[in-house]
Amino acid sequence: MSNLTLAGLGERVGHELGLSDWVEIDQPRIDTFASCTGDHQWIHVDVERAKRESPFRGPIAHGYLTLAMVAPLAMQVGVIPSDAAAGLNYGIDKARFLAPVPAGARVRLRVVLAGIEPREGGQVIMKTLNTLEVEGSEKPALIAETLALLIPAKGA
Repeated sequence: MSNLTLAGLGERVGHELGLSDWVEIDQPRIDTFASCTGDHQWIHVDVERAKRESPFRGPIAHGYLTLAMVAPLAMQVGVIPSDAAAGLNYGIDKARFLAPVPAGARVRLRVVLAGIEPREGGQVIMKTLNTLEVEGSEKPALIAETLALLIPAKGA
């Protein structure tokens, strides 16, 4: 865990904040994501066809499912400072999907604090570089530069 505070963020710029636990991206998670988004492309949800026709020899996770994993895994790492009331998604500066995540693969997130931008009222925009690693793969599934708006707790 990173034990961050709003006042101490500046000292951590350029440093790794942490590494999440491994999480399995199984077929039920992929199917649920497809149901939530309406993206039922066969390469994700038709297991038999994906085994026959996919260049990956089986179904793969949606790219946006892997991107959606960034927020909860970053929370597990502890990227929200202890003295912040909230950390809100503020945007994505860059996202690249570099390697597929086969159904059943495990991923973990490596987070580096890339920068901070102080705002009014003690708020801070925090930029992190997120690398979603795939177990057993040299290439990460994705890299994403994300922004969070940190809101200080009352009295902080």
